[in-house]
Amino acid sequence: MALWFVFALMTAAAVFAVLWPLGRGAKTQREGSEVVVYKDQLAEVARDAESGLIAPAEADAARVEISRRLLAASDAEANVAANASVSFRRAVAVFALVAMPLIAAALYARLGSPSIGDFPIASRTAAPGANASLSQLVAQVETHLEKNPSDGRGWEVLAPVLFKIGRYDDAARAWRNSIQYNGETASRRADLGEAMAAAAGGVVTSDAKAELERAIKLDSNEVKARYLVGLAAEQDGRKDDAANIWRGMLANAPADAPWRPLIQQALARVGVAAPKLSDDTIAAAKDMSNSDRNEIIRGMVERLATRLKTDGDDVEGWLRLVRAYIVLGERDKAQSALKDARGAAAKDAGRLKQLNDGAKELGIDG
Repeated sequence: MALWFVFALMTAAAVFAVLWPLGRGAKTQREGSEVVVYKDQLAEVARDAESGLIAPAEADAARVEISRRLLAASDAEANVAANASVSFRRAVAVFALVAMPLIAAALYARLGSPSIGDFPIASRTAAPGANASLSQLVAQVETHLEKNPSDGRGWEVLAPVLFKIGRYDDAARAWRNSIQYNGETASRRADLGEAMAAAAGGVVTSDAKAELERAIKLDSNEVKARYLVGLAAEQDGRKDDAANIWRGMLANAPADAPWRPLIQQALARVGVAAPKLSDDTIAAAKDMSNSDRNEIIRGMVERLATRLKTDGDDVEGWLRLVRAYIVLGERDKAQSALKDARGAAAKDAGRLKQLNDGAKELGIDG
Protein backbone atom coordinates (compact mmCIF):
# COMPACT_ATOMS: atom_id res chain seq x y z
CA MET A 1 0.00 0.00 0.00
CA ALA A 2 2.78 2.43 0.90
CA LEU A 3 4.50 1.77 -2.43
CA TRP A 4 1.40 2.61 -4.45
CA PHE A 5 0.73 5.65 -2.30
CA VAL A 6 4.19 6.96 -3.14
CA PHE A 7 3.50 6.34 -6.83
CA ALA A 8 0.20 8.21 -6.54
CA LEU A 9 1.89 11.19 -4.91
CA MET A 10 4.53 11.25 -7.63
CA THR A 11 1.81 11.13 -10.30
CA ALA A 12 -0.15 13.90 -8.61
CA ALA A 13 2.98 16.04 -8.41
CA ALA A 14 3.68 15.53 -12.10
CA VAL A 15 0.06 16.33 -13.02
CA PHE A 16 -0.08 19.55 -11.04
CA ALA A 17 3.30 20.57 -12.43
CA VAL A 18 1.60 20.49 -15.83
CA LEU A 19 -1.64 22.11 -14.63
CA TRP A 20 -0.05 24.99 -12.73
CA PRO A 21 1.03 27.08 -15.74
CA LEU A 22 -2.26 26.30 -17.47
CA GLY A 23 -4.25 27.76 -14.63
CA ARG A 24 -2.33 31.00 -14.31
CA GLY A 25 -5.03 33.21 -15.77
CA ALA A 26 -6.80 35.97 -13.89
CA LYS A 27 -7.16 35.80 -10.14
CA THR A 28 -9.95 33.49 -9.01
CA GLN A 29 -12.88 35.13 -7.31
CA ARG A 30 -14.03 32.09 -5.39
CA GLU A 31 -10.80 30.83 -3.93
CA GLY A 32 -12.54 29.99 -0.66
CA SER A 33 -15.35 27.90 -2.19
CA GLU A 34 -15.28 24.93 -4.61
CA VAL A 35 -11.55 24.91 -5.26
CA VAL A 36 -10.75 24.60 -1.56
CA VAL A 37 -13.37 21.87 -1.11
CA TYR A 38 -11.92 19.78 -3.91
CA LYS A 39 -8.39 20.25 -2.59
CA ASP A 40 -9.55 19.04 0.82
CA GLN A 41 -11.18 16.02 -0.83
CA LEU A 42 -7.91 15.14 -2.59
CA ALA A 43 -6.06 15.31 0.73
CA GLU A 44 -8.71 13.11 2.35
CA VAL A 45 -8.40 10.51 -0.42
CA ALA A 46 -4.63 10.50 0.08
CA ARG A 47 -5.05 9.93 3.83
CA ASP A 48 -7.57 7.12 3.28
CA ALA A 49 -5.28 5.43 0.77
CA GLU A 50 -2.32 5.66 3.13
CA SER A 51 -4.29 4.15 6.01
CA GLY A 52 -5.67 1.35 3.82
CA LEU A 53 -9.32 2.39 4.07
CA ILE A 54 -9.67 2.30 0.26
CA ALA A 55 -7.94 0.20 -2.38
CA PRO A 56 -5.26 1.76 -4.63
CA ALA A 57 -7.46 1.44 -7.72
CA GLU A 58 -10.37 3.16 -5.98
CA ALA A 59 -8.07 5.89 -4.71
CA ASP A 60 -6.72 6.53 -8.21
CA ALA A 61 -10.25 6.72 -9.64
CA ALA A 62 -11.33 9.12 -6.90
CA ARG A 63 -8.29 11.31 -7.49
CA VAL A 64 -9.03 11.49 -11.22
CA GLU A 65 -12.68 12.43 -10.67
CA ILE A 66 -11.94 15.02 -7.96
CA SER A 67 -9.12 16.48 -10.00
CA ARG A 68 -11.43 16.85 -12.98
CA ARG A 69 -13.95 18.65 -10.80
CA LEU A 70 -11.20 20.82 -9.41
CA LEU A 71 -10.15 21.71 -12.91
CA ALA A 72 -13.73 22.57 -13.85
CA ALA A 73 -14.09 24.81 -10.80
CA SER A 74 -10.82 26.51 -11.54
CA ASP A 75 -11.86 27.11 -15.14
CA ALA A 76 -15.17 28.59 -14.01
CA GLU A 77 -13.36 31.05 -11.80
CA ALA A 78 -10.87 32.06 -14.46
CA ASN A 79 -11.02 35.44 -16.13
CA VAL A 80 -13.44 35.62 -19.03
CA ALA A 81 -10.71 37.09 -21.14
CA ALA A 82 -8.97 33.73 -21.14
CA ASN A 83 -11.96 31.86 -22.66
CA ALA A 84 -10.25 31.73 -26.04
CA SER A 85 -7.66 29.30 -24.65
CA VAL A 86 -9.98 27.30 -22.34
CA SER A 87 -10.55 24.43 -24.77
CA PHE A 88 -6.84 23.97 -25.31
CA ARG A 89 -6.07 24.10 -21.60
CA ARG A 90 -8.80 21.59 -20.79
CA ALA A 91 -7.56 19.16 -23.44
CA VAL A 92 -4.05 19.31 -22.05
CA ALA A 93 -5.36 18.99 -18.50
CA VAL A 94 -7.44 15.91 -19.32
CA PHE A 95 -4.38 14.37 -20.95
CA ALA A 96 -2.31 15.12 -17.84
CA LEU A 97 -4.93 13.80 -15.43
CA VAL A 98 -6.00 10.68 -17.30
CA ALA A 99 -3.64 9.75 -20.11
CA MET A 100 -0.36 10.34 -18.29
CA PRO A 101 -1.14 8.03 -15.32
CA LEU A 102 -2.60 5.37 -17.62
CA ILE A 103 0.39 5.45 -19.95
CA ALA A 104 2.81 5.37 -17.02
CA ALA A 105 0.95 2.42 -15.46
CA ALA A 106 0.91 0.53 -18.76
CA LEU A 107 4.64 1.08 -19.33
CA TYR A 108 5.50 0.07 -15.77
CA ALA A 109 3.36 -3.09 -15.97
CA ARG A 110 5.11 -4.10 -19.18
CA LEU A 111 8.69 -3.00 -18.57
CA GLY A 112 8.89 -2.89 -14.80
CA SER A 113 8.49 -5.52 -12.11
CA PRO A 114 5.73 -4.34 -9.75
CA SER A 115 5.84 -7.53 -7.69
CA ILE A 116 9.59 -7.55 -7.07
CA GLY A 117 11.02 -5.87 -3.99
CA ASP A 118 13.81 -3.36 -3.95
CA PHE A 119 17.38 -4.68 -4.26
CA PRO A 120 19.34 -6.05 -2.56
CA ILE A 121 16.84 -8.77 -1.78
CA ALA A 122 18.67 -9.81 1.38
CA SER A 123 17.91 -6.50 3.02
CA ARG A 124 14.42 -6.13 1.55
CA THR A 125 12.78 -9.48 2.23
CA ALA A 126 9.60 -7.86 3.40
CA ALA A 127 8.93 -6.02 0.11
CA PRO A 128 6.62 -6.00 -1.69
CA GLY A 129 4.09 -6.70 0.99
CA ALA A 130 4.76 -8.02 4.46
CA ASN A 131 3.68 -11.55 3.52
CA ALA A 132 6.07 -12.10 0.62
CA SER A 133 8.60 -14.82 1.44
CA LEU A 134 12.18 -14.97 0.25
CA SER A 135 11.43 -18.03 -1.89
CA GLN A 136 8.59 -16.19 -3.62
CA LEU A 137 10.82 -13.22 -4.33
CA VAL A 138 13.51 -15.50 -5.72
CA ALA A 139 10.92 -17.19 -7.95
CA GLN A 140 9.79 -13.80 -9.23
CA VAL A 141 13.34 -12.73 -10.01
CA GLU A 142 13.97 -16.03 -11.79
CA THR A 143 10.82 -15.51 -13.86
CA HIS A 144 12.07 -12.05 -14.77
CA LEU A 145 15.47 -13.46 -15.78
CA GLU A 146 13.87 -16.16 -17.92
CA LYS A 147 12.32 -13.38 -19.96
CA ASN A 148 15.40 -11.17 -19.75
CA PRO A 149 18.38 -13.57 -19.66
CA SER A 150 20.87 -10.83 -20.49
CA ASP A 151 20.04 -8.83 -17.34
CA GLY A 152 23.49 -8.98 -15.79
CA ARG A 153 22.50 -7.01 -12.71
CA GLY A 154 19.69 -9.46 -12.02
CA TRP A 155 22.07 -12.42 -12.11
CA GLU A 156 24.52 -10.55 -9.86
CA VAL A 157 21.81 -9.99 -7.26
CA LEU A 158 20.27 -13.45 -7.52
CA ALA A 159 23.46 -15.54 -7.26
CA PRO A 160 24.39 -14.83 -3.60
CA VAL A 161 20.77 -15.27 -2.52
CA LEU A 162 20.62 -18.71 -4.15
CA PHE A 163 23.86 -19.61 -2.39
CA LYS A 164 22.50 -18.42 0.95
CA ILE A 165 19.37 -20.61 0.70
CA GLY A 166 21.42 -23.67 -0.28
CA ARG A 167 20.68 -23.85 -4.02
CA TYR A 168 24.34 -24.21 -4.89
CA ASP A 169 24.02 -25.56 -8.44
CA ASP A 170 21.65 -22.73 -9.34
CA ALA A 171 23.98 -20.24 -7.65
CA ALA A 172 26.87 -21.49 -9.79
CA ARG A 173 24.76 -21.08 -12.93
CA ALA A 174 23.80 -17.56 -11.85
CA TRP A 175 27.47 -16.63 -11.30
CA ARG A 176 28.35 -17.97 -14.76
CA ASN A 177 25.65 -15.78 -16.28
CA SER A 178 26.83 -12.82 -14.22
CA ILE A 179 30.36 -13.32 -15.57
CA GLN A 180 29.01 -13.63 -19.11
CA TYR A 181 26.92 -10.44 -19.02
CA ASN A 182 28.81 -8.32 -16.47
CA GLY A 183 32.36 -9.32 -17.25
CA GLU A 184 35.03 -11.35 -15.48
CA THR A 185 36.36 -10.29 -12.09
CA ALA A 186 38.35 -12.07 -9.42
CA SER A 187 35.51 -11.94 -6.92
CA ARG A 188 32.98 -13.38 -9.38
CA ARG A 189 35.32 -16.23 -10.29
CA ALA A 190 35.92 -16.91 -6.59
CA ASP A 191 32.19 -16.91 -5.85
CA LEU A 192 31.63 -19.33 -8.74
CA GLY A 193 34.32 -21.67 -7.43
CA GLU A 194 32.84 -21.50 -3.94
CA ALA A 195 29.37 -22.37 -5.24
CA MET A 196 30.75 -25.32 -7.23
CA ALA A 197 32.56 -26.62 -4.15
CA ALA A 198 29.42 -26.25 -2.03
CA ALA A 199 27.40 -28.12 -4.66
CA ALA A 200 29.93 -30.97 -4.35
CA GLY A 201 29.34 -31.25 -0.63
CA GLY A 202 32.24 -29.02 0.38
CA VAL A 203 34.80 -30.78 -1.80
CA VAL A 204 36.90 -28.43 -3.94
CA THR A 205 36.66 -30.31 -7.23
CA SER A 206 39.09 -29.86 -10.10
CA ASP A 207 36.56 -27.68 -11.93
CA ALA A 208 36.00 -25.53 -8.85
CA LYS A 209 39.75 -25.25 -8.33
CA ALA A 210 40.18 -24.10 -11.93
CA GLU A 211 37.77 -21.22 -11.30
CA LEU A 212 39.58 -20.31 -8.09
CA GLU A 213 42.93 -20.29 -9.84
CA ARG A 214 41.47 -17.98 -12.48
CA ALA A 215 40.40 -15.65 -9.69
CA ILE A 216 43.91 -15.64 -8.21
CA LYS A 217 45.37 -14.95 -11.65
CA LEU A 218 43.13 -11.87 -11.87
CA ASP A 219 43.92 -10.80 -8.31
CA SER A 220 46.69 -12.52 -6.37
CA ASN A 221 45.21 -11.22 -3.10
CA GLU A 222 41.71 -12.65 -3.59
CA VAL A 223 41.11 -14.02 -0.09
CA LYS A 224 38.28 -16.45 -0.74
CA ALA A 225 40.02 -18.04 -3.71
CA ARG A 226 43.34 -18.43 -1.87
CA TYR A 227 41.68 -19.99 1.16
CA LEU A 228 39.74 -22.49 -0.95
CA VAL A 229 42.81 -23.42 -3.00
CA GLY A 230 44.51 -24.15 0.31
CA LEU A 231 41.50 -26.22 1.32
CA ALA A 232 41.80 -28.17 -1.93
CA ALA A 233 45.43 -28.96 -1.05
CA GLU A 234 44.38 -30.12 2.42
CA GLN A 235 41.67 -32.34 0.94
CA ASP A 236 44.25 -33.84 -1.42
CA GLY A 237 46.45 -34.72 1.58
CA ARG A 238 49.01 -31.99 0.81
CA LYS A 239 48.87 -30.36 4.21
CA ASP A 240 52.26 -28.69 3.86
CA ASP A 241 51.10 -26.96 0.67
CA ALA A 242 47.89 -25.89 2.38
CA ALA A 243 49.84 -24.54 5.35
CA ASN A 244 52.19 -22.59 3.05
CA ILE A 245 49.24 -20.96 1.28
CA TRP A 246 47.52 -19.99 4.51
CA ARG A 247 50.71 -18.79 6.18
CA GLY A 248 51.31 -16.54 3.17
CA MET A 249 47.85 -15.08 3.58
CA LEU A 250 48.47 -14.24 7.23
CA ALA A 251 51.89 -12.78 6.52
CA ASN A 252 50.39 -10.10 4.27
CA ALA A 253 47.09 -9.61 6.09
CA PRO A 254 46.18 -6.53 8.14
CA ALA A 255 46.09 -7.13 11.88
CA ASP A 256 42.33 -6.49 11.93
CA ALA A 257 41.44 -8.61 8.89
CA PRO A 258 38.07 -10.25 9.72
CA TRP A 259 39.11 -13.54 8.11
CA ARG A 260 42.27 -13.98 10.24
CA PRO A 261 40.55 -16.36 12.74
CA LEU A 262 39.40 -18.59 9.89
CA ILE A 263 42.92 -18.97 8.54
CA GLN A 264 44.34 -19.53 12.02
CA GLN A 265 41.83 -22.31 12.62
CA ALA A 266 42.71 -23.84 9.26
CA LEU A 267 46.41 -23.84 10.17
CA ALA A 268 45.63 -25.44 13.50
CA ARG A 269 43.59 -28.06 11.67
CA VAL A 270 46.58 -29.13 9.57
CA GLY A 271 48.82 -29.15 12.64
CA VAL A 272 50.84 -26.01 12.10
CA ALA A 273 49.68 -23.76 14.91
CA ALA A 274 49.26 -26.68 17.30
CA PRO A 275 50.65 -30.07 16.19
CA LYS A 276 48.19 -32.85 16.70
CA LEU A 277 48.95 -35.91 18.79
CA SER A 278 48.73 -38.90 16.49
CA ASP A 279 47.63 -42.26 17.79
CA ASP A 280 50.94 -43.75 16.60
CA THR A 281 52.95 -41.28 18.68
CA ILE A 282 50.88 -41.98 21.77
CA ALA A 283 51.10 -45.75 21.30
CA ALA A 284 54.87 -45.60 20.83
CA ALA A 285 55.19 -43.66 24.04
CA LYS A 286 53.92 -46.63 26.05
CA ASP A 287 57.23 -48.47 25.60
CA MET A 288 59.47 -45.51 26.39
CA SER A 289 61.03 -44.49 29.64
CA ASN A 290 59.43 -41.69 31.55
CA SER A 291 62.13 -39.23 30.54
CA ASP A 292 61.87 -40.10 26.85
CA ARG A 293 58.11 -40.03 27.00
CA ASN A 294 58.11 -36.63 28.61
CA GLU A 295 60.57 -35.28 26.08
CA ILE A 296 58.49 -36.38 23.09
CA ILE A 297 54.93 -35.94 24.32
CA ARG A 298 54.83 -33.45 27.16
CA GLY A 299 55.34 -30.37 25.03
CA MET A 300 52.74 -31.54 22.52
CA VAL A 301 50.21 -32.22 25.27
CA GLU A 302 50.72 -28.81 26.81
CA ARG A 303 50.34 -27.01 23.49
CA LEU A 304 47.18 -28.95 22.74
CA ALA A 305 45.74 -28.19 26.18
CA THR A 306 46.54 -24.49 25.75
CA ARG A 307 44.84 -24.34 22.37
CA LEU A 308 41.70 -26.08 23.63
CA LYS A 309 41.30 -23.44 26.33
CA THR A 310 40.64 -20.90 23.59
CA ASP A 311 39.16 -23.23 20.97
CA GLY A 312 36.86 -25.49 22.94
CA ASP A 313 34.76 -26.54 19.95
CA ASP A 314 37.34 -29.11 18.78
CA VAL A 315 35.84 -32.37 20.07
CA GLU A 316 38.51 -34.49 18.40
CA GLY A 317 41.17 -32.35 20.03
CA TRP A 318 39.64 -32.89 23.48
CA LEU A 319 39.53 -36.65 22.94
CA ARG A 320 43.18 -36.67 21.84
CA LEU A 321 44.09 -34.75 24.96
CA VAL A 322 42.18 -37.18 27.21
CA ARG A 323 43.81 -40.15 25.46
CA ALA A 324 47.26 -38.59 25.87
CA TYR A 325 46.77 -38.12 29.62
CA ILE A 326 45.62 -41.73 29.96
CA VAL A 327 48.72 -42.96 28.08
CA LEU A 328 50.91 -40.85 30.36
CA GLY A 329 49.22 -42.41 33.38
CA GLU A 330 47.71 -39.09 34.49
CA ARG A 331 44.12 -40.18 34.86
CA ASP A 332 43.18 -37.27 37.09
CA LYS A 333 44.20 -34.84 34.37
CA ALA A 334 42.26 -36.92 31.85
CA GLN A 335 39.16 -36.61 34.06
CA SER A 336 39.72 -32.87 34.41
CA ALA A 337 40.14 -32.45 30.67
CA LEU A 338 36.95 -34.42 30.04
CA LYS A 339 35.10 -32.17 32.48
CA ASP A 340 36.38 -29.07 30.70
CA ALA A 341 35.41 -30.54 27.33
CA ARG A 342 31.86 -31.23 28.49
CA GLY A 343 31.60 -27.69 29.78
CA ALA A 344 32.70 -26.31 26.42
CA ALA A 345 30.19 -28.50 24.55
CA ALA A 346 27.31 -28.10 27.01
CA LYS A 347 25.24 -25.94 24.65
CA ASP A 348 25.70 -28.23 21.63
CA ALA A 349 23.92 -31.56 22.01
CA GLY A 350 25.59 -33.04 18.95
CA ARG A 351 29.14 -32.28 20.06
CA LEU A 352 28.34 -33.34 23.62
CA LYS A 353 27.10 -36.73 22.41
CA GLN A 354 30.20 -37.15 20.23
CA LEU A 355 32.38 -36.33 23.23
CA ASN A 356 30.58 -38.75 25.57
CA ASP A 357 30.72 -41.56 23.02
CA GLY A 358 34.46 -41.00 22.60
CA ALA A 359 34.97 -40.99 26.37
CA LYS A 360 33.19 -44.34 26.65
CA GLU A 361 35.51 -45.83 24.07
CA LEU A 362 38.47 -44.60 26.09
CA GLY A 363 37.05 -46.19 29.21
CA ILE A 364 36.77 -42.92 31.09
CA ASP A 365 33.06 -42.30 31.20
CA GLY A 366 33.29 -40.55 34.55
